[in-house]
Amino acid sequence: MSNYHVTLEAAWLVRDVKSADDAIGVAISESGKRLNPKLDYVEVDIGATFCPACEEQIDSVFLVANTAIVGLVLEMKVYDAESQEHAARIAKSVIGRALRDVPLDIVDVEEFE
Repeated sequence: MSNYHVTLEAAWLVRDVKSADDAIGVAISESGKRLNPKLDYVEVDIGATFCPACEEQIDSVFLVANTAIVGLVLEMKVYDAESQEHAARIAKSVIGRALRDVPLDIVDVEEFE
């Protein structure tokens, strides 16, 4: 059995916001409320993507008509998993129960000591 650090990405929908910064704040706050206090070990951060024109890294936020989709990065440690796939399924299940109706995708699974 091994220990793994699992990273997932989530697509968070935010309505009635005027700016990308407001959308980021609301998304992190709302996801934190749904994860805490039971899952306070899950780290929440804003995702990043690369601009296709200039290839610079930018925040994962898309805002149209006062509605935004915010890309969040969720990280957690999974202990005593049988494999990387098992650790990924555990993390997705645990986080998915708290964040119902939020699309989740596995980004990375790394073993640690």
